[in-house]
Amino acid sequence: MTTQVTELASVQLAPNPGPMTLDGTNSYVLRAGSGSAVVVDPGPDDIGHLRALAAEPVTLILITHQHIDHTEGAGLLHELTGAPVRAPRPQDCHGGDPLRAGERIAAGGLEIHVVATPGHTADSVSFFLPGDGPSGSVLTGDTVLGRGSTVIGIPDGTLAQYLDSLRTIAELRAPHRVRGREGGPPPVGLPAHGPVLPDIAAVCGQYIAHRLQRLDQVRAALDAAGLTAGEAQSDDGIAAVLREVYPDLAPGVEVAAAYSVATQLAYLAAEPDG
Repeated sequence: MTTQVTELASVQLAPNPGPMTLDGTNSYVLRAGSGSAVVVDPGPDDIGHLRALAAEPVTLILITHQHIDHTEGAGLLHELTGAPVRAPRPQDCHGGDPLRAGERIAAGGLEIHVVATPGHTADSVSFFLPGDGPSGSVLTGDTVLGRGSTVIGIPDGTLAQYLDSLRTIAELRAPHRVRGREGGPPPVGLPAHGPVLPDIAAVCGQYIAHRLQRLDQVRAALDAAGLTAGEAQSDDGIAAVLREVYPDLAPGVEVAAAYSVATQLAYLAAEPDG
Protein backbone atom coordinates (compact mmCIF):
# COMPACT_ATOMS: atom_id res chain seq x y z
CA MET A 1 0.00 0.00 0.00
CA THR A 2 1.31 3.43 -0.92
CA THR A 3 0.77 6.51 1.23
CA GLN A 4 0.67 10.00 -0.27
CA VAL A 5 3.24 12.19 1.49
CA THR A 6 3.55 15.25 -0.79
CA GLU A 7 1.70 16.61 -3.78
CA LEU A 8 3.77 14.47 -6.18
CA ALA A 9 5.16 11.67 -4.01
CA SER A 10 3.75 8.61 -2.31
CA VAL A 11 5.74 6.03 -0.37
CA GLN A 12 5.56 2.27 -0.11
CA LEU A 13 7.51 0.68 2.73
CA ALA A 14 9.48 -2.43 1.77
CA PRO A 15 9.28 -5.46 4.09
CA ASN A 16 12.97 -5.41 5.04
CA PRO A 17 13.25 -3.91 8.57
CA GLY A 18 16.54 -4.19 10.44
CA PRO A 19 19.18 -2.30 12.45
CA MET A 20 20.53 -0.63 9.29
CA THR A 21 17.25 -0.22 7.39
CA LEU A 22 15.11 0.95 10.34
CA ASP A 23 11.46 0.17 9.48
CA GLY A 24 12.50 -0.82 5.95
CA THR A 25 13.39 0.86 2.67
CA ASN A 26 11.07 3.60 1.47
CA SER A 27 10.22 3.10 -2.21
CA TYR A 28 8.82 6.35 -3.61
CA VAL A 29 6.27 6.61 -6.41
CA LEU A 30 6.35 10.02 -8.10
CA ARG A 31 3.37 10.98 -10.24
CA ALA A 32 2.06 14.22 -11.76
CA GLY A 33 -1.70 13.94 -12.18
CA SER A 34 -2.83 10.85 -14.05
CA GLY A 35 0.46 10.33 -15.86
CA SER A 36 2.74 7.33 -15.57
CA ALA A 37 4.93 7.14 -12.50
CA VAL A 38 8.61 7.35 -11.65
CA VAL A 39 9.72 4.88 -8.96
CA VAL A 40 12.73 5.73 -6.77
CA ASP A 41 14.61 2.95 -4.96
CA PRO A 42 12.61 -0.24 -5.65
CA GLY A 43 14.11 -1.88 -2.59
CA PRO A 44 14.57 -5.62 -2.01
CA ASP A 45 13.71 -8.45 -4.40
CA ASP A 46 10.31 -9.03 -2.81
CA ILE A 47 7.68 -10.00 -5.37
CA GLY A 48 4.73 -8.62 -3.41
CA HIS A 49 6.42 -5.25 -2.89
CA LEU A 50 7.49 -5.01 -6.53
CA ARG A 51 4.12 -6.05 -7.95
CA ALA A 52 2.49 -3.33 -5.87
CA LEU A 53 4.93 -0.77 -7.30
CA ALA A 54 4.13 -2.06 -10.81
CA ALA A 55 0.36 -1.97 -10.33
CA GLU A 56 0.10 1.28 -12.33
CA PRO A 57 2.13 2.36 -15.40
CA VAL A 58 5.79 3.16 -14.61
CA THR A 59 7.87 5.15 -17.07
CA LEU A 60 11.22 5.32 -15.22
CA ILE A 61 13.00 3.73 -12.24
CA LEU A 62 15.69 5.70 -10.39
CA ILE A 63 18.29 4.56 -7.84
CA THR A 64 19.93 6.80 -5.22
CA HIS A 65 22.97 4.62 -4.58
CA GLN A 66 24.46 1.16 -4.86
CA HIS A 67 23.38 -0.57 -1.62
CA ILE A 68 21.40 -3.76 -2.07
CA ASP A 69 18.40 -2.67 -0.01
CA HIS A 70 17.83 -0.04 -2.72
CA THR A 71 18.87 -1.90 -5.87
CA GLU A 72 18.07 -5.60 -5.43
CA GLY A 73 14.53 -5.41 -6.82
CA ALA A 74 15.36 -3.08 -9.70
CA GLY A 75 15.93 -5.80 -12.30
CA LEU A 76 12.61 -7.53 -11.61
CA LEU A 77 10.72 -4.22 -11.51
CA HIS A 78 12.26 -3.44 -14.91
CA GLU A 79 10.91 -6.76 -16.21
CA LEU A 80 7.47 -6.16 -14.70
CA THR A 81 7.08 -2.63 -16.07
CA GLY A 82 9.42 -2.33 -19.05
CA ALA A 83 10.67 0.93 -17.53
CA PRO A 84 14.42 1.63 -17.73
CA VAL A 85 16.43 1.69 -14.52
CA ARG A 86 18.88 4.57 -14.18
CA ALA A 87 21.43 4.58 -11.37
CA PRO A 88 24.73 6.33 -10.63
CA ARG A 89 26.73 3.17 -11.49
CA PRO A 90 26.42 1.44 -14.89
CA GLN A 91 26.23 -2.01 -13.26
CA ASP A 92 23.05 -1.00 -11.41
CA CYS A 93 21.25 0.15 -14.58
CA HIS A 94 18.80 -1.97 -16.58
CA GLY A 95 17.94 -0.66 -20.03
CA GLY A 96 18.89 2.90 -19.09
CA ASP A 97 21.94 5.15 -18.98
CA PRO A 98 23.88 6.01 -15.80
CA LEU A 99 22.77 9.17 -14.04
CA ARG A 100 24.83 12.35 -14.41
CA ALA A 101 25.29 14.85 -11.59
CA GLY A 102 23.49 18.08 -12.45
CA GLU A 103 21.20 16.35 -14.94
CA ARG A 104 17.57 17.44 -15.19
CA ILE A 105 15.22 14.59 -15.99
CA ALA A 106 11.80 15.13 -17.57
CA ALA A 107 9.62 12.04 -17.11
CA GLY A 108 5.92 11.47 -16.54
CA GLY A 109 5.29 15.22 -16.39
CA LEU A 110 7.87 15.60 -13.62
CA GLU A 111 11.03 17.71 -13.41
CA ILE A 112 13.70 15.87 -11.41
CA HIS A 113 17.14 17.34 -10.68
CA VAL A 114 19.99 14.89 -10.03
CA VAL A 115 22.14 16.23 -7.17
CA ALA A 116 25.48 14.60 -6.34
CA THR A 117 25.56 13.92 -2.58
CA PRO A 118 28.52 11.58 -1.93
CA GLY A 119 29.64 10.55 1.54
CA HIS A 120 27.42 7.67 2.56
CA THR A 121 28.76 6.14 -0.65
CA ALA A 122 30.82 7.74 -3.39
CA ASP A 123 27.97 7.27 -5.88
CA SER A 124 25.14 8.66 -3.73
CA VAL A 125 22.75 11.10 -5.40
CA SER A 126 19.61 12.89 -4.26
CA PHE A 127 16.62 13.83 -6.42
CA PHE A 128 15.21 17.35 -6.13
CA LEU A 129 11.65 18.01 -7.30
CA PRO A 130 11.27 21.81 -7.36
CA GLY A 131 7.63 21.56 -8.49
CA ASP A 132 6.45 19.38 -5.62
CA GLY A 133 4.13 21.66 -3.67
CA PRO A 134 5.01 25.13 -2.41
CA SER A 135 8.59 24.32 -1.37
CA GLY A 136 9.60 21.32 -3.48
CA SER A 137 10.88 18.03 -2.12
CA VAL A 138 14.18 16.18 -2.12
CA LEU A 139 14.62 12.41 -2.06
CA THR A 140 17.80 11.98 -0.06
CA GLY A 141 18.45 8.24 -0.23
CA ASP A 142 20.58 7.38 2.81
CA THR A 143 22.37 10.74 2.90
CA VAL A 144 19.73 12.01 5.32
CA LEU A 145 17.60 9.52 7.23
CA GLY A 146 14.20 10.09 8.80
CA ARG A 147 15.79 9.37 12.17
CA GLY A 148 19.15 8.28 13.50
CA SER A 149 22.54 8.78 11.88
CA THR A 150 23.92 7.90 8.46
CA VAL A 151 26.90 5.57 8.06
CA ILE A 152 29.85 6.90 6.07
CA GLY A 153 31.09 4.07 3.86
CA ILE A 154 34.85 4.61 4.15
CA PRO A 155 36.87 4.23 1.93
CA ASP A 156 34.06 4.52 -0.63
CA GLY A 157 32.73 7.67 1.00
CA THR A 158 34.39 10.24 3.26
CA LEU A 159 33.25 12.54 6.04
CA ALA A 160 34.51 15.60 4.14
CA GLN A 161 32.31 14.64 1.17
CA TYR A 162 29.40 13.98 3.48
CA LEU A 163 29.54 17.35 5.23
CA ASP A 164 29.69 19.08 1.83
CA SER A 165 26.67 17.06 0.68
CA LEU A 166 24.66 18.07 3.73
CA ARG A 167 25.40 21.72 2.96
CA THR A 168 24.37 21.17 -0.66
CA ILE A 169 21.02 19.69 0.35
CA ALA A 170 20.45 22.42 2.94
CA GLU A 171 20.82 25.08 0.23
CA LEU A 172 18.27 23.59 -2.20
CA ARG A 173 15.32 25.85 -2.88
CA ALA A 174 12.45 25.80 -5.34
CA PRO A 175 12.39 28.90 -7.59
CA HIS A 176 9.51 30.71 -5.89
CA ARG A 177 9.60 34.40 -5.02
CA VAL A 178 9.56 35.25 -1.34
CA ARG A 179 9.73 38.89 -0.25
CA GLY A 180 10.98 39.92 -3.64
CA ARG A 181 13.83 37.39 -3.72
CA GLU A 182 14.28 34.17 -5.61
CA GLY A 183 13.93 31.07 -3.50
CA GLY A 184 11.27 29.76 -1.18
CA PRO A 185 11.29 27.79 2.06
CA PRO A 186 13.42 24.64 2.41
CA PRO A 187 12.14 21.54 0.62
CA VAL A 188 10.43 18.63 2.30
CA GLY A 189 12.88 15.77 2.88
CA LEU A 190 11.90 12.29 1.65
CA PRO A 191 14.48 9.90 3.15
CA ALA A 192 14.97 6.28 2.10
CA HIS A 193 14.50 5.16 5.71
CA GLY A 194 12.25 6.70 8.33
CA PRO A 195 9.54 9.37 8.25
CA VAL A 196 9.13 12.47 6.10
CA LEU A 197 11.16 15.52 7.18
CA PRO A 198 9.17 18.77 6.83
CA ASP A 199 12.28 21.04 6.81
CA ILE A 200 15.31 19.33 5.26
CA ALA A 201 17.59 22.33 5.82
CA ALA A 202 16.99 22.24 9.59
CA VAL A 203 17.71 18.50 9.68
CA CYS A 204 20.93 18.95 7.69
CA GLY A 205 21.99 21.61 10.19
CA GLN A 206 21.37 19.16 13.03
CA TYR A 207 23.34 16.46 11.20
CA ILE A 208 26.29 18.79 10.70
CA ALA A 209 26.25 19.87 14.36
CA HIS A 210 26.13 16.22 15.46
CA ARG A 211 29.10 15.30 13.26
CA LEU A 212 31.16 18.23 14.53
CA GLN A 213 30.33 17.27 18.12
CA ARG A 214 31.48 13.70 17.44
CA LEU A 215 34.73 15.03 16.01
CA ASP A 216 35.33 16.96 19.22
CA GLN A 217 34.70 13.77 21.21
CA VAL A 218 37.17 11.85 19.05
CA ARG A 219 39.78 14.58 19.51
CA ALA A 220 39.31 14.34 23.29
CA ALA A 221 39.64 10.54 23.17
CA LEU A 222 42.85 10.84 21.15
CA ASP A 223 44.28 13.42 23.55
CA ALA A 224 43.49 11.14 26.50
CA ALA A 225 45.27 8.25 24.78
CA GLY A 226 48.22 10.35 23.67
CA LEU A 227 47.63 9.48 20.03
CA THR A 228 47.29 11.42 16.80
CA ALA A 229 44.47 10.62 14.41
CA GLY A 230 46.99 9.13 12.01
CA GLU A 231 48.44 6.85 14.70
CA ALA A 232 44.95 5.65 15.72
CA GLN A 233 44.01 4.39 12.25
CA SER A 234 44.45 0.73 13.13
CA ASP A 235 42.08 -1.95 14.39
CA ASP A 236 43.29 -1.42 17.97
CA GLY A 237 43.15 2.36 17.68
CA ILE A 238 39.65 2.34 16.21
CA ALA A 239 38.48 -0.06 18.94
CA ALA A 240 39.92 2.20 21.66
CA VAL A 241 38.21 5.31 20.29
CA LEU A 242 35.00 3.34 19.76
CA ARG A 243 34.87 2.34 23.43
CA GLU A 244 35.40 5.93 24.52
CA VAL A 245 33.06 7.73 22.12
CA TYR A 246 30.30 5.11 21.72
CA PRO A 247 30.09 3.42 25.16
CA ASP A 248 26.44 2.35 24.91
CA LEU A 249 26.02 0.91 21.43
CA ALA A 250 22.73 -0.76 20.54
CA PRO A 251 23.07 -4.38 19.34
CA GLY A 252 23.57 -4.75 15.61
CA VAL A 253 25.22 -1.38 14.94
CA GLU A 254 28.75 -2.08 16.17
CA VAL A 255 30.16 -2.38 12.66
CA ALA A 256 28.47 0.85 11.57
CA ALA A 257 29.92 2.66 14.59
CA ALA A 258 33.40 1.34 13.77
CA TYR A 259 33.01 2.70 10.24
CA SER A 260 32.03 6.06 11.74
CA VAL A 261 35.17 6.12 13.90
CA ALA A 262 37.34 5.17 10.93
CA THR A 263 35.97 8.02 8.83
CA GLN A 264 36.31 10.48 11.72
CA LEU A 265 39.95 9.50 12.18
CA ALA A 266 40.62 9.82 8.44
CA TYR A 267 39.03 13.28 8.47
CA LEU A 268 41.10 14.43 11.45
CA ALA A 269 44.29 12.87 10.05
CA ALA A 270 43.91 15.08 6.96
CA GLU A 271 43.98 18.22 9.11
CA PRO A 272 47.34 20.06 9.34
CA ASP A 273 47.99 18.81 12.89
CA GLY A 274 46.43 15.35 12.32
